[in-house]
Amino acid sequence: MGILQLIREHPNPIGVALALGVIFISGVYIFKRRRSRGCLDPTKFKEFRLIKKTPIGPNSARFKFALPTPTSVLGLPVGQHVLCKGKDRDGEDVIGPYTPVTLDSDIGYFELVVKMYPQGKMSHHFREMREGDYLPVKGPKGRFKYKPGQARAFGMIAGGSGITPMFQLTRAILENPKDKTKVHLICANDTVDDILLKEELDSFAEKFPDRFKVYYVLSQPPDKWNGGVGYVTMEMIRTHCPPPASDIKILMRGALPMIKAMAAHLNELGYTQDMQIEF
Repeated sequence: MGILQLIREHPNPIGVALALGVIFISGVYIFKRRRSRGCLDPTKFKEFRLIKKTPIGPNSARFKFALPTPTSVLGLPVGQHVLCKGKDRDGEDVIGPYTPVTLDSDIGYFELVVKMYPQGKMSHHFREMREGDYLPVKGPKGRFKYKPGQARAFGMIAGGSGITPMFQLTRAILENPKDKTKVHLICANDTVDDILLKEELDSFAEKFPDRFKVYYVLSQPPDKWNGGVGYVTMEMIRTHCPPPASDIKILMRGALPMIKAMAAHLNELGYTQDMQIEF
């Protein structure tokens, strides 16, 4: 007997219809609540299975991890990161912070783009990972949590793998049609091959020309290169980041010497401490 027939033949069809409606709405609410809760735990590591490892450069790869169900979300607020645990080349436990390049609009999985440095301890673990292996992950972590309208514009200065949190935030902003925040990114690396997510960044620049600008800086540029050369300078920041104002923020992510140099440049250019965020 179908549901419609059941309702028609019941002595109290209105009551049955209302009861079924309540059950349906409750089920949807419970499903959405479970899904929105996410899969992370800030107090303990949970393991996620690697389902695809794709090399994207000489020392970098994209790692895709399955979530518990096809409808699960990771549950990571934009602007925050996770801690990953692995083994170094001596077999000792190591922990490192990583920012997924996926958002909670990507269901059933999350992805990390990782640059595997020769002497990096977690880099060794990622280099040795094979599809089917499990990665212990804990989170969310981090002091910064983005909300649309938080700033009129962001200036971003990223070195090497520091691009991943900038990419996460940029993607969240640009994929939200209600978010009018503008993004100005300076991305610094050694060579062209070292630039992570370049194809995606260039796509953003082409698709959102009024909302996103990217300027690449290379310390070892090719012969034909129209970007920046050397290290990020004060003049590059002046040219490619929004000028100091109460409604702008400058985000920085990279090696400690770079962060110190950028902070000195920003101070000299008149950016207050409230405008500067080490991301």
